[in-house]
Parts: sequence; C-alpha cells; structure tokens
Amino acid sequence: MNLRRALIALFALVGFPAAAECTDTSYVDRLSPGQTSALAAAVADMPYAQGLIWRARKGDQIITLAGTMHVYDPRLEPIRDQLRPDVTTADLILLEATPAEERQLQDLMTTQPDVLFITDGPTLPELLDEPTWQLIADAVRDRNIPAFLAAKMQPWYLSMVLSIPACLSNDMMAGNLGLDAMIIEDAMAADVPMQALEPYTTLFDIFQNDPIDEQIAMLRVALGAPDLQDEIFVATLDSYFARDVGRLWELSRIAIADVPGLTQAEATRLFAESEKALLIDRNLAWIPVIDAALAQHDNIVVAVGAAHLVGAYGLPQLLENDGWALTRLD
Repeated sequence: MNLRRALIALFALVGFPAAAECTDTSYVDRLSPGQTSALAAAVADMPYAQGLIWRARKGDQIITLAGTMHVYDPRLEPIRDQLRPDVTTADLILLEATPAEERQLQDLMTTQPDVLFITDGPTLPELLDEPTWQLIADAVRDRNIPAFLAAKMQPWYLSMVLSIPACLSNDMMAGNLGLDAMIIEDAMAADVPMQALEPYTTLFDIFQNDPIDEQIAMLRVALGAPDLQDEIFVATLDSYFARDVGRLWELSRIAIADVPGLTQAEATRLFAESEKALLIDRNLAWIPVIDAALAQHDNIVVAVGAAHLVGAYGLPQLLENDGWALTRLD
C-alpha cells in the first residue's frame, strides 16, 4: 500500500471545517478539456452517482441512507433538518464511529501511545534531511501544533495531520463538525441508540503497517501540494452540495495524478489500492453489520461519508443487489 495516505491528504472526507475559508479557487478550474471529458464519461454510467439521501425498502423494513460530509459548512443545516425526522424516529443509527468509539480512541492514545507516536528509536528530525524537517516544522506551526510534538508522530499519522489545510486549523480547534456530528447530536437528543459499523481501529489498521521508508515517502508527498489540497477541498464541497457525489470521487482520481512526486502509473495504482481499502472493502464489510441490525430492527439510519454511496460497490448498489428497492430523497 505504498504512499496510500498521500491520497488521504488529497480527498478523504475527514473532519475539517469549511474549505471556503482557504481559497475561492476550485480544482475544477485546473482541468484540461480532456480531463473534463474523461470526468463526464466516468460519471455517466456510474450507479448512484447523484444523491445524498436514499430510502431503501424491503417488505416492512426501511433503511435511510445518508451520505455525510465530515466537515462543517453552513449549507449542511438544511440537510440536517431534512434528516432529523428519520433520525429521531429510527430504531437504530449506524455510523462509521459513535461517541463510544471516540472515547475508545482517546483511551488508546493514552494507553498505547506508540500507535500514533514514536516512543522508541529515532524521531522524525533524525529520519529526515534538515530542509524537509524544517518544511514540516513550519507546516505544523501553521496548524497550531508544536514542532516538538510533530517530531514524535508516526509518519503516516503526521501525513494525515498535514492533510488539514492550515487555514482550517482555528475552526477545527473550535470544534466545528460535520453532518455526522449533527446526526449524533439529534440521535442523542431523541435517545435513539447508535452503533458503529466497524471497529474504531479500522483505519489505523489500514494505515500503520507500511514500512517506515514508505511512510516517509508518503509524508514527503503530503507536504508537497498545499495549493492543490486547498483547491480539492473547494471542489469536494462544491460537488457534494450539488449532489454530484460520483463527480466528487472521480475528481479525486484525476487529482492524485497532479501530486508532486508521483508518476501517472504510481497515481493510478495508488488510487486503486486506496479505493479498495478505504471504500470497497469497508462497504462489503458493512453489509453484514447492516443485516445484523435489521435482524433486530425494522427502521434504521445508515450515515456514512458520501463517497461510500457511489459506484458498483457503493452501499445503495449493494443493497439493490440484495433485493432492496431504493428511492432518492435528496
């Protein structure tokens, strides 16, 4: 999984505030006519390429599928309002992570710091050349993180930290959160039970097992494209609120090839590996969890990052394959 987290730095829908504060320029403005045509062709026949909210029915059972954005943006409020009646009357809410998993993660960081931090052996200033470390030190200071703390971060973890554009750090520290957090708030207010679709260590298990040299290489890539990173956040949000989720995903496929230090072949392989690990494999693993929930409940909400909705291995298509009838709600 060489350099996979470089892809995270570009397009993963992680918990950051609105990208509009960073730049008014969208990655779409960079596209050549050929790339624009390729994007349109890729989305044209993609299953469930559009839509954020779906209702799936089979017999008397109902699933409300919500494609979330793990970032705050005021345009999320109407989507929250639309979902609230389904959330507050559901038997169960399934999410990528609930407050229980967040607490487990905090405990893990306390009891097993080596998961995220270098606790033995050389730290990053010793593993990197001096110019690269100085670039990193400047980058983390821009994100209100002390350089001495970054020096002890596992390289894959620091790459994820650097995927947060510096212009977002203040809002992030203020606790502005995305649609997932809004759904959790509404579920808690209505006393609706919540359950995670996967163990809280799932993403760590994907990321942390690469050899240290590959993690270092990924770190260099994550450091090298801040302008591109900001523009992709803008394009991601624009596509999301236009309900063009398939376009959002395919833009990411194009964008990875623009990362400094990656050849086209490396970018293609990286995207395919990441798509399998981050979307396809997880979606397939979630279906038995959803089935188990439906063995006990007739009305559930499944709220996951919007990219999990699109394509032949998206949750709507997987449910359709299993006999569910789907209707787009938004």
